[in-house]
Amino acid sequence: MLDFRIETFLMVCQYMNYTKAAEALNITQPAVSQHIRYLEEEYHAKLFLQEGKRIQLTEEGELFRQTALRIQHDVLHLKKEINQRKGKRKKLCFGATFTIGEHIVPEYLPNLLKQSKELSIELRLGNTADLLQGLCSGELEFVIVEGNFIKQEYSYELYKKEPFIAVCAAGHSFQREPGLLEKLLPETLIVREKDSGNREILERALQEKNLGLSDFSSCIEVNNIQAMKELIKRDMGIGFLYYAAVKQEIEEGSIKEIKLLDFQVEHNMSFVWMKGSVFEEYYKKCAKLLRPKNKK
Repeated sequence: MLDFRIETFLMVCQYMNYTKAAEALNITQPAVSQHIRYLEEEYHAKLFLQEGKRIQLTEEGELFRQTALRIQHDVLHLKKEINQRKGKRKKLCFGATFTIGEHIVPEYLPNLLKQSKELSIELRLGNTADLLQGLCSGELEFVIVEGNFIKQEYSYELYKKEPFIAVCAAGHSFQREPGLLEKLLPETLIVREKDSGNREILERALQEKNLGLSDFSSCIEVNNIQAMKELIKRDMGIGFLYYAAVKQEIEEGSIKEIKLLDFQVEHNMSFVWMKGSVFEEYYKKCAKLLRPKNKK
């Protein structure tokens, strides 16, 4: 069982504010201070630095945070394992971003199920930021994401490399074929919401060319891939998506790729779990079963 004072510490890390942490935990602010003071005395380390009304983690505090998150994750997993052994059915709960969860992972789920007839699977879809939060909280055992993350905080493996392409409605007409990214700026751009891996990758690619979303004539923001594809098919604008997400539509002829000479983006999708987890070997086994044999 995770020490309640460590739970307090993690809540302070989440809000970086003692008062907000106290409200979230339904305890007093002095109690929060007392819990942090106890941990600092117990581990002989200063965990937070006070700068006016703001606090920040010390180097030792960051180490403590990473270790506490791993312990919290493994404790929750262990409790679940023990409870499941009382019954007959084991449950695996993991997460994936929308592109991966809707267009890549389903093909390989049978590989997991073949390993255990008593396994039930819960696959949660979300954006990269939300999935990583679910991983740290222990709700998810591992995640498969396309967005960037702080690699030193997690263990990870390459899941798949996937082309990231510009697309438009099959019937969309340009006065002349764009050829270059800059020629698309007069178009309406359809994008995913902030914190989605798709949007993060697009913004990084644009930034490398000294461009941004605001350089397009207008933007339409949506929070899922299906809505994005529907708008593109209806010729409401252009978009940038992984090839796997639009492969079917391209083959059917409802969406077409916009060939760009200066936009050749291929991004790594990552299989991620908590660094130092005691269940690491099990996660690696799951990664092997869920991963395409050819990672490209």
